[in-house]
Amino acid sequence: MSDLSSPTVPHHAFPRPPAPPASANPMLPQVHLLQRLHRENEDTFTLELAPAQGGTLSAFRPGQFNMVYSFGVGEVPISISGDPTKGGPMLHTIRAVGGVTQALCRLKKGAAVGLRGPYGTAWPVEKAAGMDVVIVAGGIGLAPLRPAIYHILNHRADYGRFVILYGARSPRDLLYPKELETWGGRFDVDVLVTVDHATGQWHGSVGVVPQLIKRSAFDSKQTIAMVCGPEIMMRFAARALLERGLEEESVWLSMERNMKCAVGFCGHCQLGPHFICKDGAVFSLPQIAPYWDVREL
Repeated sequence: MSDLSSPTVPHHAFPRPPAPPASANPMLPQVHLLQRLHRENEDTFTLELAPAQGGTLSAFRPGQFNMVYSFGVGEVPISISGDPTKGGPMLHTIRAVGGVTQALCRLKKGAAVGLRGPYGTAWPVEKAAGMDVVIVAGGIGLAPLRPAIYHILNHRADYGRFVILYGARSPRDLLYPKELETWGGRFDVDVLVTVDHATGQWHGSVGVVPQLIKRSAFDSKQTIAMVCGPEIMMRFAARALLERGLEEESVWLSMERNMKCAVGFCGHCQLGPHFICKDGAVFSLPQIAPYWDVREL
């Protein structure tokens, strides 16, 4: 097994956000105002939210999530998808697939949105210092990984080879295409993009994301992989990474499923002994692999 003990924490390591006051109600959302709603593709959009007058913008670590509340409709857990080193609006990239997310998609500039958080564990960007990093994302799974990408690019000298592998159903479903192009144009980043189904205008790779792992150049004994996407994609990606020689402890995944309360009250997100909202949503592979194949978990 590779030695993955944490190195000395660098000066730019992320502190844990301060705990809320003991009197604070963890279920009470803080009011934010919509500054901009940006359409990413046909069914996906990004909200840029700023605290209402008198509020403060919460610090967050790459991989953490907020509970995003549409007043009068409900709330959903959404990963924070902005740059953790910058101030400014809080960014959440969302797919409109249910009542709450569709209500959020219809909001206009200046509308009130509730936020609770940030919650959860973070991508191991500190642990990865001095190592190669492989990002493996499928579909909207690129959004929870984007803060980790920003962090690594902002501190590029602290890491070895940096590889971004991304796939979507079709070219029109690709997330952040301009950023993908910018990242791919850098001499110090390897970006490979694939789609399941090509159109006439697509001249890139066709196939599933795990296939890109075989084509990527990195030192498997000195690599940390961060994976997010549909669970079936993450299973095959994890298998492909292990076949390339990574240790299980070097593979990290985001398990954002069934979260309802974010504070471990409701039990909806329990996976074996873990509550995903409290113990994750970012886990190492050994933490969750034993429960993937257990029916009804």
